[in-house]
Amino acid sequence: MLLKTVLTMFANLLKGANWSSQDRCEEGILKRSPFQLIMNQIKRKKSSVEKEKHQCSSGTRFFRGLHTGKSDGGSKGESERAEIDNSRPYNQNEKQAPWVADEPPHLISKTNTTSGMWRIKQFMQKLGKKPNSKNMDLNNCALDATDLMELVPVLSFLPELEELNLSWNDFVGGALKLLALRLHHMSKLKILQLNNCRLTAEDVTSLGEALETIPHLEELDLSWNNNIGGKLSLLTKRFQTGCKIKILKFTDCSLTTKDGESLAEVLNVLHDLEVLDISFNRNIGCSLKSIAQELKNVPVLKELNLHMCGLKKDSFQYLGTAFQYLPELNKLDLSCNKEIGGGFKDSATHLASFKDLEVLDLHRCCVTEEDMVVLTQVIPLLSSLQELNLSSNKNIGVSSNYLFSRLRFLPKLKSVVVSSCSLGEESFASLAETALHLPELEILDLSWNKCVGGNLKLLLEALKLATEIRTLRLSSCNLVAEDLTLLALEAQGGHLAKLQKLDLSYNDTVSDEGWATFFQGLTALKELSELDVSLRPSSCRDCGMWFSKLLTDLSKLPAFTEIGMQRWALLESQQRQMESFNQNTKRNVHFDY
Repeated sequence: MLLKTVLTMFANLLKGANWSSQDRCEEGILKRSPFQLIMNQIKRKKSSVEKEKHQCSSGTRFFRGLHTGKSDGGSKGESERAEIDNSRPYNQNEKQAPWVADEPPHLISKTNTTSGMWRIKQFMQKLGKKPNSKNMDLNNCALDATDLMELVPVLSFLPELEELNLSWNDFVGGALKLLALRLHHMSKLKILQLNNCRLTAEDVTSLGEALETIPHLEELDLSWNNNIGGKLSLLTKRFQTGCKIKILKFTDCSLTTKDGESLAEVLNVLHDLEVLDISFNRNIGCSLKSIAQELKNVPVLKELNLHMCGLKKDSFQYLGTAFQYLPELNKLDLSCNKEIGGGFKDSATHLASFKDLEVLDLHRCCVTEEDMVVLTQVIPLLSSLQELNLSSNKNIGVSSNYLFSRLRFLPKLKSVVVSSCSLGEESFASLAETALHLPELEILDLSWNKCVGGNLKLLLEALKLATEIRTLRLSSCNLVAEDLTLLALEAQGGHLAKLQKLDLSYNDTVSDEGWATFFQGLTALKELSELDVSLRPSSCRDCGMWFSKLLTDLSKLPAFTEIGMQRWALLESQQRQMESFNQNTKRNVHFDY
């Protein structure tokens, strides 16, 4: 009887199976792919009980995929309806959803679609995610070989999918070919994120070949895949005229000069490109001339991120020539290119054409005094500027007086970061006076400027008017007790009502009395969420009697989540107080000490 049943099923298979050439191709690839090794891992991972209940031979699994008759527990339709009605995650009492052969969307039956959707639901619930027909976010889900084997076939049942994020999953690397072959089922895909997936050259090739099957793709993010370096052309040569890519990110991909040339060549077909991020690629600076020459082909570019790209003095000259073709640029990041210093003096005037520029980041660019002369003339002309970062440029402190005084002509400024700029008392006073004219200021970072210590009173008038201030960083500023007393008075006066983050770390010059006075006014900062009062790495001090008062005050701050207290030594009784704080107050405050 059993033999007869098997023969009948085999005859039905030969009669009814109708694979497309695409299916046969994918099946062949599966046999030849590294997934043979992965299947071995799966078998080792399964328990003996799971093997008995869920593992079948490849032939049995195939028959189940085409079976339309009665199951042991009733009809297939009844089984699927019972599973769909059950919203619990997978457990041993539930039946495994049938395997469904991969078919074009128009050939997938209603029964198979129902089964497929159930498998998607099971898969997402196993990872603690909610299924969404348009967005599959599997970022940092620690996907293993078993998960990938489950994921590949269910992609066929997501024709409406617009966003797919598989970032920070190592097992994707080397297996992208199988995933790429399913992309034709998701022709509406707009966003594909594969950050830190250990992609290989074969993966890049497969992705490039699949691009024509996802014509609506707008964002492609392959950041943090170091093996892409030297192989970018395998992808870029596949971009076609009419490509809709708007966001392209290759952050820290070990791109080479050759890759830079390949990127330059493809810009002439990416006319809709709005964001280009090639940060943390130190060797690409040598090909910046070619890239800059082709920027004229992306006139709607809004963000250009070149952080730590090995730019040199002449690099900014090439960019300056290209700026005239980028009227909509609103973010320019040239930070951490130390050899670019000295190149601004000849080409910075091109920046003035950016009427819509909102973010300018030049931190750690070794800006020279000659550069500052030009930047002082140009930066105040950027009428839309909202964020300015000039930190870690020592020469700014020497020749910044005129620049700071002219920042008052930028009333939209929300963030000013000038940490570690060797400010003197005169330049600090100039900045403090300018702050009076920046009503929308939300972030002010003066860290590592020793002149602030003992002179914080110069900034107090500005803090009274800066009603929108949310982040104030005064780390390593040689603050004294008087500074903290004045800061506490400002808080009690309601002038820092919206302050959320306050950094007072590395100010070992403050006495215990100064800290105690400051903490007395802490409860006035109702929206404060983060506070850092850590000491320098070389220091260690005992907490004073103010610690108990600090804990009491923190319990009255509903938004508070984290306090940095590194290198403050706690007594055993104080440690017990801290350890029981969250339990007693039903809070979740993180103590970093």
